[in-house]
Amino acid sequence: MERAGHWATFLQRALGRACGLVLALMLAAVTATTLQRYLLGSGFLGIEEAMVWLLLLLACLGFPMVADGALAMRIELFARERQGLWSLLREVTAEAFTLAACVVLVLAGIKAALQVGGHSALLGLGEWMRPAALGAAGVAGLAMRVLVLLARRRTGLLPAGAGLALILLAPVAAGLSATIMPPSLAALAVIAIGIVVGAPLVHAFVLAGYIALAFGSPLVEPALALSLLSGIGRYLLLAIPFFLLAGGLLTISGAAGDLVRFAAAMVGRRRAGLGQTVLLTSLLFSGVSGSSIANAAFSSKTFMKPLTAAGYTPERAGAIIASTAVLDNIIPPSIAFFILAAATNLPVGPLLTGGLFAGLVLAAALAIAIHCKADMEGQPATEAGTSRWRLALRAVPVFGLGLIVVAGIRLGIVSPTEAAALAAAYTFLLALWGGDSRGGIFAALQQAGVETAAITMLIGAATPLAFLLAIDGIGAWATSLALALGENPFMVMLAANLILLGVGLVLDIGAAILLFSPILLPVAAAVGIDPVAFGVVVVVNLMIGGLTPPVGILVQVTSAAGGVPAARLFAATRPYLAALLLALLCIGMGIAAQAALLHS
Repeated sequence: MERAGHWATFLQRALGRACGLVLALMLAAVTATTLQRYLLGSGFLGIEEAMVWLLLLLACLGFPMVADGALAMRIELFARERQGLWSLLREVTAEAFTLAACVVLVLAGIKAALQVGGHSALLGLGEWMRPAALGAAGVAGLAMRVLVLLARRRTGLLPAGAGLALILLAPVAAGLSATIMPPSLAALAVIAIGIVVGAPLVHAFVLAGYIALAFGSPLVEPALALSLLSGIGRYLLLAIPFFLLAGGLLTISGAAGDLVRFAAAMVGRRRAGLGQTVLLTSLLFSGVSGSSIANAAFSSKTFMKPLTAAGYTPERAGAIIASTAVLDNIIPPSIAFFILAAATNLPVGPLLTGGLFAGLVLAAALAIAIHCKADMEGQPATEAGTSRWRLALRAVPVFGLGLIVVAGIRLGIVSPTEAAALAAAYTFLLALWGGDSRGGIFAALQQAGVETAAITMLIGAATPLAFLLAIDGIGAWATSLALALGENPFMVMLAANLILLGVGLVLDIGAAILLFSPILLPVAAAVGIDPVAFGVVVVVNLMIGGLTPPVGILVQVTSAAGGVPAARLFAATRPYLAALLLALLCIGMGIAAQAALLHS
């Protein structure tokens, strides 16, 4: 057992370091070609294709590590401490999903590698290498999972999970088929089962695409692998690792601390000044990290002790931290908008602009809620000690980063990927200037690389499902249902928001965007609602879901980082959740009113 633990740790470290090295290479290449293009008027030939190949390599290297921890994106609908037959059944089924999905990648990857021919014209590499890498990721995932289970002395769980995995794969392997439901609905049913049992989301999506073959899916194993690869291999998705890296390096450099001090100087003297400082810091931090989870973790470590020392109860302090973290995935450069753009082909620039407006509306609503709650509890004002101008000057480097990202993309000076690479390079220089050790910088590279693997693999695994939904006419059916409401944009907007709020109770935002935005977007467009504006509403709605039980990922992160029970945090977030929902209602009804006026 000890040797298994040793090898599991060795494999995890080796893959993590490889992810960090690949991401460092990607950052250097994209930054160099961007600077060359703007300074010399030319770029490196084939750089975009090379970056897509490296992104695929990064996803495959990180895949074995997304079966555990936060990267697994498991949705825990039931308390883990409860033991019994139901708990054991869920655990075995979740493990079977994980093992079966790894086997699917092996089978699909190998079959596709044997059938795919040709070479990349620009890189000279055989196209078979991409599905082969997918198969290798499945092998590594199996090895990692077996070693982890042995190291944890879960020797009974391994054969039980492996046996059930073989049962799940057997109908497709035997060539059996049934027509009791469309393949897309069968895939959705498998994903629903995976959510209920707490299986890793990526593995549930991969397995769903495979089991759909038994219900008539045209995506046979090689096509399934190629569809997954096409979902990962989008140049736009390169912005995700770079923005994740920028957020991590910003914290390491100490520039995030300058943001906190500047925010405290601006609003710290007001009533509930420390709570307003948390809000303003989240608002400013949103312009650089693009990850609400990163914001929640950062704010928990930074503000939990000062808030409780100032008289806030631990649960109220955590509620403010979790609620303000919602802004990070709405205000540019929101990673959620990049996922939405990849799923729906909506333009990124207008989405980011709409996200900025919506984020400011939500921030205003939170500011009022924090102020009103403080009035009721009589919270004293906090003191700000240093010159605002001096603190503003120290925060200028961070504001420069926001200018690079938002203005660069919106004005068309740089593409989203180039802006993300420049942001990461900029924060890399800030980290070096701040005197941080090389180990801290490389740790940030590793963390961003592995997080990227989890996100891109989820996007890739959802691609076959999007194809099945299209060929089964689910989108057309939803559109006809919407038109049955009388082409009323207010009714459609209200119905869509209620659906998304329900979805946000149990689904991770990335999975929810990939599943529901392709269905709901045509519905909104059919009644005259602007698709970009509706996309903004989708992201805002699902981000608010980060505060709602039972999943509430932002509450869970704050609970883990701040040491406050999640149940108490959920109760304490109610005033701020109400403010956010009211702001969402105003945004949604305003967009619906605009659609009604344009088509009246």
